[in-house]
Amino acid sequence: MKLLLTSDGITNKSIADALFSLTGKKPEETTLVFIPTASNIETGDKDWLINDLLNLKKLNFKSIEITDISAVDEEIWKPSIENADVLFFEGGNTYHLMQWLNKSGLAKILPELLKDKVYVGVSAGSMVTNKDLALKLSQIVYGEDLDKDYDMDGLNYVDFYFLPHLNSEYFVNLREDFVKNAVKDMKEKIYVLDDNSALKIVDGKIEVISEGKWFVIN
Repeated sequence: MKLLLTSDGITNKSIADALFSLTGKKPEETTLVFIPTASNIETGDKDWLINDLLNLKKLNFKSIEITDISAVDEEIWKPSIENADVLFFEGGNTYHLMQWLNKSGLAKILPELLKDKVYVGVSAGSMVTNKDLALKLSQIVYGEDLDKDYDMDGLNYVDFYFLPHLNSEYFVNLREDFVKNAVKDMKEKIYVLDDNSALKIVDGKIEVISEGKWFVIN
């Protein structure tokens, strides 16, 4: 399984190079499907989503398709995903994305699809690859999902937790001291990455790709 877990998408050349090393294809030979589902329940300005698409457009893909697994039936989204080299899961709300991965049935077939495709996650799209959605941690660090009282299982593709947006102006608690204090009772490994960093994972082997800041706990 090939994964590229990013904090903020394809934000620099190092992350872009990592992506195409995973596909084994030139950009102009590579097809991508952009899955915006996690962003659907986020309100307000979505310039971040537009920026993610613009960053992809600059890479000169053969094609970029947009397929929302919560908006169309399986007979529409499934061929789009089957025909793509890269499955790009946009950021937003982890619970909403995971609910629709399960409800749509995509979660069940993803492992088979990922035998010859690359999974790219952005923020929430990366976090759903964890064993669960780490509700308490999300509530403390991000101030999100405060209405939730249960921890939902994730895709369980990795054996660590992924925390995006280190040092972001939009997430004031995402600072090294605060995060380390928040997770002091956790024993699991936790990767904390800024928006210029990503994890390249091939069959469980992890490589940090960064032009910014990151750290790992445990």
